Amino acid sequence: MISALLDGYRHHIVDAHKQPLFLLLVGFITSFAFIRFSTRMIRAQVRWWPGNITPGGLHIHHMVFGLGFLLLGGVGTFATDGGHPWTDWFGLSFGIGCGLVLDEFALILHLDDVYWSEQGRKSVDAVILGILLTALLLTGYVPLGVVPGQDTRWGLVAVIGVNALVCLVALLKGKVWTGLLGIMVPGLSWIGAIRLARPASPWARWRYAGRPRRMARAARRERRLHARTDRARTWLFDLIAGAPDKVPAGHPKAHAVAERMAAKALAHRYRPGRGGRVGGPGGPGAGVRADGAEAAGGDPARRARAQRRRRTVRAGRARTTATGPGRPSGRPSGRVR
Repeated sequence: MISALLDGYRHHIVDAHKQPLFLLLVGFITSFAFIRFSTRMIRAQVRWWPGNITPGGLHIHHMVFGLGFLLLGGVGTFATDGGHPWTDWFGLSFGIGCGLVLDEFALILHLDDVYWSEQGRKSVDAVILGILLTALLLTGYVPLGVVPGQDTRWGLVAVIGVNALVCLVALLKGKVWTGLLGIMVPGLSWIGAIRLARPASPWARWRYAGRPRRMARAARRERRLHARTDRARTWLFDLIAGAPDKVPAGHPKAHAVAERMAAKALAHRYRPGRGGRVGGPGGPGAGVRADGAEAAGGDPARRARAQRRRRTVRAGRARTTATGPGRPSGRPSGRVR
């Protein structure tokens, strides 16, 4: 049996000049599996596991090491002109870098440490999609069966162009997996493009805003079909990468994250020294002037709170909640909505 496996590897991988791509896939899967095991051990606070790398108190994320492996694999391939056996080792290095970087794809996307939050699910999506596409390339599957080196067939080029547009429509409708895999597997993207868009997708916002019946149908389909699929996907991702932190909506940590992201989003809209407002009329921060006084009333306590809000927005920090005279307990002070 081992001899048959070796013969198959030699015939399908080595003789087909796919060993660098095979090693890239091996490095991809191995690095992702290792780093997820490591982070889960750190999260469980297992004593025998080394833990995070924090020289001088600075937490170095593993995507930093992933970038190093990516640079080593990419630059090394060009430096050695892709010669054997260097290209095999550089392919392995590039695969390791892909696994480490894409495992923190959500952190790069949000510019915030959302590794164990719901937003961190995007990292698992990116890793699984990357592994699937690499595996399809390794098995010899190319878009629509095009073989490099053949004469140009303009009819096939037109079909590929139309398929690309259909994939884009599927992506705009919120069918991420269908749209991306449809690039490699003809027909999948067409199904996603024909079906109703997901309610939160850009297509639904653009096309269903004036069509309430169609939006209602999309919402019913989301509850009936996509909810089941999402539960199965959530269970699978929890098994692979660990469950995210379950923070209730009213938890102070959830408020802190929401306010920090809102403050960052509004910080660039403040115009110091020109009496400008934070936000437009009636919008977030309306009524807060640059001189630190609120538009309505001249109470010293309210002016002090306005100055604190102004400094918080300028610095891009999270706002706090406070209670005081004339303010009901638990009501947020200056919260950006």
